[in-house]
Amino acid sequence: MTSRASAPRVVLAVGGNALTASGEPGSAEGILANAAAMAQAVGAVRATGAEVVVVHGNGPQVGNLAIQQESGAPGVPPQPLHQLNAMTQGQLGSVLAREIDRVCNATTAVAVVTHVEVDPADPAFADPTKPVGPFFTAAEAQRLAAERGWVVGEDAGRGYRRLVPSPMPRAVLERAAVRALVAAGFVVVAAGGGGIGVRRDDDGGWQGVDGVIDKDHAAALLAGDLGASALYLLTGVEALLLDFGTPDERPARRLSADQARELLASGQLAAGSMGPKVAAAVRFLESGGDTAVITSPDRLGAVLAGDPDTGTTITAVREVQEVGR
Repeated sequence: MTSRASAPRVVLAVGGNALTASGEPGSAEGILANAAAMAQAVGAVRATGAEVVVVHGNGPQVGNLAIQQESGAPGVPPQPLHQLNAMTQGQLGSVLAREIDRVCNATTAVAVVTHVEVDPADPAFADPTKPVGPFFTAAEAQRLAAERGWVVGEDAGRGYRRLVPSPMPRAVLERAAVRALVAAGFVVVAAGGGGIGVRRDDDGGWQGVDGVIDKDHAAALLAGDLGASALYLLTGVEALLLDFGTPDERPARRLSADQARELLASGQLAAGSMGPKVAAAVRFLESGGDTAVITSPDRLGAVLAGDPDTGTTITAVREVQEVGR
């Protein structure tokens, strides 16, 4: 484990759904507008004097790109999923870097093409859970599953989406480069889309692996490598909701790591939604981090200002916290 940085160092994980929200078509203009909002959140954190690394998701974008690839065949050969991850990593990294520069001054941000090692025997390959691409009705999803061989499933009650494997990240290959860049004062966009999944081949090199790595777990892994003190998991909701969709629904404001583990064990956190965020928060705290926060980009400023009624804060302390209100 890397020792904590002398200057405050934080990692922001930005959801792909924050860059292409539910109901949006995923146009270049829409992604740019959403990236501008993300850049404001980055600027707010950097204004505190912290060194900042940004990790973004790519679920909607890589799913849309896969549909384009399939629609272009056989005239244009479709590329494998790990190459689509690389394409969206470049696309979204470019957009985010330009918008961060607009907020934080030119040449402040740099995007690093990032590869992440996964275990080819990870059980996730036999149990796809990661939603990608647009939402469909149940009938549309069933038709596409039959026509294209997709695995489909419901996504948090919002509709049906394609599901792909989401193996656990084991190591970020470019972590030393990211560490050097952030230490030099850059805002670094890294592990985009959770990183491009790779495994060792027989020649000792790296071979692409098809799957979409969860960006929250990649962010937690990278944050531990960098000695970050805080991990901000930015998503489309203001806080983690307990008993979601029931009359008892309420926000969780403060949790200990132990309470977060208990929530994960309870099964009420969806595997394709809040489950990975809470699990990633716990993973980060176990690596030596101090605080993990789940909130929306527009409420991050309030969290930074210490508003106790904003976001969900998970800490490494063992005493019981106020779970929800």
